[in-house]
Amino acid sequence: MGRVQLDGLALEVRDEGLGTPALLLHGFPTTNRLWDGTIPHLCSAGFRCIAPDLAGYGLSESPADGEARMERQARWLVELLDALQVDSALVVAHDVGSAAGEILAAEAPRRIRGLVVVDGVYADRWAMEWIESIRQWEPRKAERLAPVLERRLRSSTLAPDAVHAMLSSYEGERGGLRLIAAARSLHPSETATRVEALRAARIPALVLWGEQDRYLPIDTVARPLADLLRAELRLLPGGHFLPAEAPEAVAREIVSFARANGIS
Repeated sequence: MGRVQLDGLALEVRDEGLGTPALLLHGFPTTNRLWDGTIPHLCSAGFRCIAPDLAGYGLSESPADGEARMERQARWLVELLDALQVDSALVVAHDVGSAAGEILAAEAPRRIRGLVVVDGVYADRWAMEWIESIRQWEPRKAERLAPVLERRLRSSTLAPDAVHAMLSSYEGERGGLRLIAAARSLHPSETATRVEALRAARIPALVLWGEQDRYLPIDTVARPLADLLRAELRLLPGGHFLPAEAPEAVAREIVSFARANGIS
């Protein structure tokens, strides 16, 4: 773990391993701890894993105006790559973190060697109905939010210790307020308006999906996304949080994709 100073804010970044750079992006409401189980497998396969907490998430700083929109996240990711002297990377993105990855692919395709989307978003389909209660959460009760989310996620296929690791930085009033701000910064129009640009980027891509994803359905999100990216869709046993539920299987798919496309 370490802090990387960008223009106006600092990101908390895991930078582990040597070899082909792989930029690992978490989604909402997680942090870079989502990749705890995946990173060792990727490092052993010859990847340099760069896993930031996105701005406003985890231990990273929030923008001064509180607006951590995904198009701004994409710009900060370019700054991060510049700061780490990385010309281009394999981008692996989960959940709404894939919005930042898709925007990056649409607007700065030369910075991306390949794109792997894991249970991510497509056009305006961001499963916003699942986070509406967080967007509407009363700020004066912010300290209650993390425990509620932890209980919700523990009812999924995630192990309790994995849930706690991903949500521990959101405990207390300050953490709850950051979650509310992050939820209110999610705008599906950001990818909906970039569909054609993403299609035109023609970046090698792979789409991985949990067979039991209850938030982002296979038929209405995964398949259209794979079609858009001209990518193979691979279904794996598990739910929405595949990198934490099946880290070895996810890493194996990433490595196979990268080697098949001359990325590693």
